[in-house]
Amino acid sequence: MRAAVLERYREPLVVRECPEPALPETGVVIQVEACGICRSDWHGWVGDWASVMELPRILGHELSGTISATGPGVTRFRAGDRVAAPFCQTGCGGTCERCLRGQANLCARGRPLGFSFDGGYGRFVAIADADRNLVGLPDAVSFVDAAGLGCRYMTAFHGLVERARLAAGEWVAVHGCGGVGLSAVQIAAALGALAIAVDIDPRKLDFARELGAVATLDARAGDVGLAVRELTAGGTDVAVDALGLQATCLNAALSLRPRGRHLQIGLTTRDDAADGRVPLPIDEVVLRELTVIGSLGMPASEYPTLLRMVERGRLAPGKLVTRQVGVEDAGEVLASMSRYAPFGVTMITRW
Repeated sequence: MRAAVLERYREPLVVRECPEPALPETGVVIQVEACGICRSDWHGWVGDWASVMELPRILGHELSGTISATGPGVTRFRAGDRVAAPFCQTGCGGTCERCLRGQANLCARGRPLGFSFDGGYGRFVAIADADRNLVGLPDAVSFVDAAGLGCRYMTAFHGLVERARLAAGEWVAVHGCGGVGLSAVQIAAALGALAIAVDIDPRKLDFARELGAVATLDARAGDVGLAVRELTAGGTDVAVDALGLQATCLNAALSLRPRGRHLQIGLTTRDDAADGRVPLPIDEVVLRELTVIGSLGMPASEYPTLLRMVERGRLAPGKLVTRQVGVEDAGEVLASMSRYAPFGVTMITRW
């Protein structure tokens, strides 16, 4: 099969023929039809997660496709089924405490797709324990829409709905309008919340308005936290750091009203943070009784609610897709993320 392979950190991906993956006894092999190129892939490409990822590696964790073969231990799926694979893959067989509590995204033996094992920058992907790690797709949900849910969108959905409990009529400030930030804006608008988009790129801010933001702020214009508090007469109920930089984390926390909820989705980079640590305004957290909430991906069990909203047209992840490319373009897209250049979501749809 043709695949784009990460052989050395920060160097161009190598597009070459690779063996097709072996069929797991309790798993499936998927022919990939669409795979997003995500900033999490960029983190892997630059070596931020070198301690947990072996090279060479075929990246790609936002994928959808058709099952081409099933192992004898699979009961829920068959060849020909249209499926999506959440990037939070369990590895415990459903027996660990987190999985038993319905929190498979925190599985004690979690195997993130495209990092622990090869992903969707290759034409075929093997998914183990498919009955727990795959999601069937309604006919009305396209492969591009489904792949668009695979990391950024479902991470924003889980964060806003399950973790921050964002409610209709609440204010939410989204700091960083990359893929996950724009997803958060669209989801917040669908929930009836009032979203403010914050970024330094005017194109992304304009796009955020198209997706439902009621206001936008250029983060270069001054004191972001103060600007948000003035705009909302006291601060937002929820603030999302969708990028993971020291600046976005601080600005998000300072955007909140008393008893506001800071939702941390973005992960840090080696170039900006020391060992994943960024400063927080702890006195403000205490004096205004702020809540800091972490959020990682989304378990497969939460997919039905998300898919119903997509199927009924309340959510439209496909609107975030601004570019479809061939697998040979994946390396160039990853490299451009170092400059925050990509706009919206880029999707591999050709091998």
